[in-house]
Amino acid sequence: MDEFNIYNLDNKSMNDMNFKHGGNILTQAKKLNLPPSKIIDSSASLVPFKPPKLLLDSLTSDIKKLRFRYYPERNLNHLREIIGDFHQINPDNILPGNGASELITWAGYEASKFGASSIPSPGFADYERSLNCWNASYKYSALPKNWSNIFPQSFPLIPSCDVLWITNPHNPTGQLWGKKSLEIILNKYKLVICDEAFLSITPNGEKESLIPLTKIYDNLLVIRSLTKLFNIAGLRLGYIIGSSAKLKKWNIKRDPWPLNCFAIKAGIELLSNRIFYKEWTNKIHDWVKTENDWVSNKLSKINNLKVYNSSTNFFLVKSKFSLSSNIKYLENKGILIRECTSFRFLNEKWARISLQTRKNNKILCREIHNSFKK
Repeated sequence: MDEFNIYNLDNKSMNDMNFKHGGNILTQAKKLNLPPSKIIDSSASLVPFKPPKLLLDSLTSDIKKLRFRYYPERNLNHLREIIGDFHQINPDNILPGNGASELITWAGYEASKFGASSIPSPGFADYERSLNCWNASYKYSALPKNWSNIFPQSFPLIPSCDVLWITNPHNPTGQLWGKKSLEIILNKYKLVICDEAFLSITPNGEKESLIPLTKIYDNLLVIRSLTKLFNIAGLRLGYIIGSSAKLKKWNIKRDPWPLNCFAIKAGIELLSNRIFYKEWTNKIHDWVKTENDWVSNKLSKINNLKVYNSSTNFFLVKSKFSLSSNIKYLENKGILIRECTSFRFLNEKWARISLQTRKNNKILCREIHNSFKK
């Protein structure tokens, strides 16, 4: 597929694209007649620990007090102030959303105003979905398939386009782009959308965040997620930072109550306690560094399987042969990994694996080894 072709997909083409996502744990549990807790879900890149007790206690208290009887705050002022204090950003430049996905949809709306977008690929298919919502044109820019184990790395592309979408660290490769290399390209595009959904999980990742640059560059939008770091995907909680003028226009058009009361409370609790946040992220970063090395070492011993270097809690593997039967074998064992046929420029020989606890990583690695022996 030519990376310089422009796409305006009709409904049939959108269906053919088959926008897949990891985390189908409930479907697989029902299929195997198992409780969801018995499924090892290495297909979605969430931290594998229980959500913080601080959050659970707070939400339990609100449930007991029946706080959900009332409509949630529409303007989200308190949450925006907490996020603003956390990042040292004016709350007017912050828009919380119903997970990163809702904000990606509105980023696609903004991108559609400026012309053709470029999506570095393989990449998150939700960017394509978003652009299709607004009949926006886009193209794919192929990323190199090999990279070193030294992070951060320089962003390798300067595609010809109006809008550039960046994921940092990149999904699905796990590459971490350096802030300096990203700032250089900000003046080359009408709009740059940087998705930092996994940055807080990544050791030393915050040093590469573009959030401080939103104070300087009016053409920069940065998307963040709290659901992955705290394992609260069902609450749907993210936020975007950028031009207040842009975000105010979005806010007028979107649903009047985009966040429920529990998501709002979660954001306030998780970002208002700096000591807790630092302790939690230190725990997560230690886990990423330890388990990344351990799992990569175990899987690297499999013949015909290449393990790719990653800065974060997921990584790619590539087999000399199709991984379809391996993935099926693992599913029957109650283990999910992310097949990669829905990622541009990848195929059935590739898979993405997300780190688990050491206990589950041992099971994961053992069964992946067994899947190559059958």
